[in-house]
Amino acid sequence: MPTVTDQMGRTVAVPDRPERIISLVPSQTELLFDLGLGERVVGITKFCIHPESWFRNKPRVGGTKKVDLGRIRALKPDLIIGNKEENERKDIEALEQQFPVWMSDVRSLHHALHMIAHVGELTGTGKKADLILRGIADAFADLEPLDPPLTVAYLIWREPYMVAGHGTFVNDMLRRCGLRNVFDKGDARYPEITPQALAESDPDIILLSSEPYPFKEEHVLDINMICPGTPVRIVDGELFSWYGSRLLKAPGYFNGLSLV
Repeated sequence: MPTVTDQMGRTVAVPDRPERIISLVPSQTELLFDLGLGERVVGITKFCIHPESWFRNKPRVGGTKKVDLGRIRALKPDLIIGNKEENERKDIEALEQQFPVWMSDVRSLHHALHMIAHVGELTGTGKKADLILRGIADAFADLEPLDPPLTVAYLIWREPYMVAGHGTFVNDMLRRCGLRNVFDKGDARYPEITPQALAESDPDIILLSSEPYPFKEEHVLDINMICPGTPVRIVDGELFSWYGSRLLKAPGYFNGLSLV
């Protein structure tokens, strides 16, 4: 089998035309659908909610952080597509002993575009991948970043509070929107913070992501108590953090946000 290099720098032997593909990442599952891979995708995770038809009908192989190794082995994949951040190293190391495992490592729009191109090449759908890439480029060309920029805290979890930090894909999306992340510092990608740390960071605006924690309007009041007078908005976490073909929709969503 020919070998390729994935985004983690690993050399992977992959069939010329994989016919039994498993995706371990929701945003990449949606990409596989938009590439037209249909029946060639034989397994997804329980968090792969788009498209709904696949979520209802495709075999599920556990979650992103806790995959069902036995179920994957039973499906006999000839290609598994995962991600460095979203999947557990021990699971990937176990799977790569038996199957080709191609891993993405996406921390910016640039990385995402390369991932889409690579997956197109891997699956023989390069022409469709090129169309998606051109669409994403056109969409981001129309993005209108805030001017002047605002400072922001982007919360992804509560109890304890956690934020998107340095080196994350979310951080890159915020920057492209004209938002300067007050927690873009240090090495922690998703640091835990105290209410006091949030108050002391004094952002111009606070964004509560709809995923992975499903922030609701009731949580806005909690944040208002911590940072009185600071605008708080609930935002679509998929459009800030999914790095597959959903990027086609992200700039239009960003342009429509009421942040001031």
